[in-house]
Amino acid sequence: MVSPSDLFAPLVPEPSANAGPLADRLRPAEFGDIVGQDHLVGPDGSITRMIERGALASLILWGPPGVGKTTIARLLAAASGRHFVQISAVFSGVADLKKVFEEARIRKGNGQGTLLFVDEIHRFNRAQQDGFLPVVEDGTVLLIGATTENPSFALNGALLSRCQVLVLKRLDEAALEALLARVEVQAQHPLPLDAAARHTLLAMADGDGRYLLNMAEQLLALPPDAPPLNVRALADLLAKRAALYDKDREEHYNLISALHKSLRGSDVDAALYWFARMLEGGEDPRYIARRLVRFAAEDVGMADPQALPQVIAAWETYERLGSPEGELALAQALVFLATAPKSNAVYVAYGEARRAAKQTGSQMPPKHILNAPTKLMTELGYGAGYAYDHDAPDGFSGRNYFPDGMTRLNFYRPVERGFERDVAKRLAWWAKLRAERNQEEQ
Repeated sequence: MVSPSDLFAPLVPEPSANAGPLADRLRPAEFGDIVGQDHLVGPDGSITRMIERGALASLILWGPPGVGKTTIARLLAAASGRHFVQISAVFSGVADLKKVFEEARIRKGNGQGTLLFVDEIHRFNRAQQDGFLPVVEDGTVLLIGATTENPSFALNGALLSRCQVLVLKRLDEAALEALLARVEVQAQHPLPLDAAARHTLLAMADGDGRYLLNMAEQLLALPPDAPPLNVRALADLLAKRAALYDKDREEHYNLISALHKSLRGSDVDAALYWFARMLEGGEDPRYIARRLVRFAAEDVGMADPQALPQVIAAWETYERLGSPEGELALAQALVFLATAPKSNAVYVAYGEARRAAKQTGSQMPPKHILNAPTKLMTELGYGAGYAYDHDAPDGFSGRNYFPDGMTRLNFYRPVERGFERDVAKRLAWWAKLRAERNQEEQ
């Protein structure tokens, strides 16, 4: 908990009748006021060291919404004595950029630098991003780009090579609590919340300081002597926030990766959590079903051969019932996969067999397993000496089925888990018989 006495005076301006949104009124006035980003603006932070050295470079600020990207850009402009210009890639085009660049050139000629802050910079297309290169290189502007998307995927390599990427963190509970305490300092009274509701408010913010302040502003609109709200009353007052999730962006791949690896790690509870997160974010359950089918074949495999039909059955159930009833069947399949013994032996064997097939070219199968529908083929030895395995007393002939002259390869190596433990014993027995019968033939 942050005490009001620990807060900074610049964050508590006098309110007025025409004051802007609370988030703007409480915008930090110096780097030390920024919460949750000590790795950048703390005493040993990257930005702090840049300013101390007087070596400020163009930057890409990558992080979730509401964590301080715009504030950092504004403070960098003030700290470096540059004119601050802000545009949004959502609302700006080539004409806007040309105007900004021309005005920056005029300032440069008059001895003043320009810090250009581009919000949502990943929204610019490749040609627009390339337009920044000459003005960044010749120092016409110091570019500070903000993005919620992974710069490796969202920005051109040429632009990235001219900028330093700094990662901003999602605000943790302590940082969000500090913001609430500042709200209460300005309001000169505590927010009307009981302890459980206050904790819920922090959870609803989901790491977004701006969103937290917007919700707090709604609470400040209540009478100062209003009784504290409980969790239910808070939920009635505030609209529920949708989880941060974009089905065609990086978060989509982050969550499916988290789900897949939780299943592989046999962490059933974590797997259920990521499954629920994806559904809450609006993911198509069919996409999750496809991934579960893949997991059944790749990570469970022969350790439990029932995994694949179980997931297919769950998918079919979803198709019959739809949402939300059918999602329970997917949850059951997910639990089955998480708690099943794991083996990727089939996955590994398949990969090795594909590589061997590419390396060995077009070698013919051994003649004894080739059919001989014509007299000529019989004369050439097709089918000669074929041993029908069912005629052997133990149902196993022990003959070679690789191409003649090719060294026998071992692709499938079952693990000592689940059903595959029995398969391993069976293969070991056949290997012993094969060696004995090949010895007898020699």
